[in-house]
Amino acid sequence: MSTAPPAPTGTPPDSAGNPAESAGSAAPAAPDTPPGGVPARSPAETRELVEAIEWLFFAYRDFTSDPDEILHEYGFGRAHHRVIHFVGRHPGITVADLLNILRITKQSLSRVLKELVGQGYIVQKTGTKDRRQRLLYLSDKGMEMERRLAGPQRERVAKALAAAGPEAQKAWCAVLAHLVNEDDRRAVEALISNGYVS
Repeated sequence: MSTAPPAPTGTPPDSAGNPAESAGSAAPAAPDTPPGGVPARSPAETRELVEAIEWLFFAYRDFTSDPDEILHEYGFGRAHHRVIHFVGRHPGITVADLLNILRITKQSLSRVLKELVGQGYIVQKTGTKDRRQRLLYLSDKGMEMERRLAGPQRERVAKALAAAGPEAQKAWCAVLAHLVNEDDRRAVEALISNGYVS
C-alpha cells in the first residue's frame, strides 16, 4: 500500500528559484528613533535632561549676577564685559577676530567699542603688517575693571569645583566642550588654551 508524500513544510520558491517568505514571518522591527535622528528616551531620561538644562540656566543666572552689579557701577552691560574679557585674554586681538568670537553684528560691537575706547578702558592701535587692522588692548584702567569683574566669577567656579570633587573639572570641561558646535570645537579649544591669564 503506497503512502502519500509528506506535505511541504515551506512556501514554494518563486520563479527565480528563491524561497519565498512565509506569510506569517515577522518584518524587521523599526528602530526606536523618531524622525530627525534623535533617539527615543524614557520619561526618566527626559526628566534628567530637562533638569540638567535648568541647572545650566540657574547656574548662569547666578554666575553673571556678581559682575552685573559691578558693571552697573560703570554704566555698562554684559556686552561690555564680554569685550573686556576677550581683549584681556587676547591682547592685540583684531576687531574681525573679536566679531568671530562674539557672533554679534559689527554695528553692535562698534557701539560697545566706542564707549569702552571713549572712556579709556580699551586702546586701539594700528596693525604693523596691515594698517587697516585695529588691534585692541586693555588700558591700565581696563585691566583693573577686568580684574574686578573676573574675581567673583573665578571664586564661584573654584568653590563649585572644589565641592564637586577631584574629577569635576575634567567632567565640567568635557560637557561644556560638547555643548559647543562640533565645527567650532577645535578652534574654541585652541582659543581657550592660548589665552593670556593675568
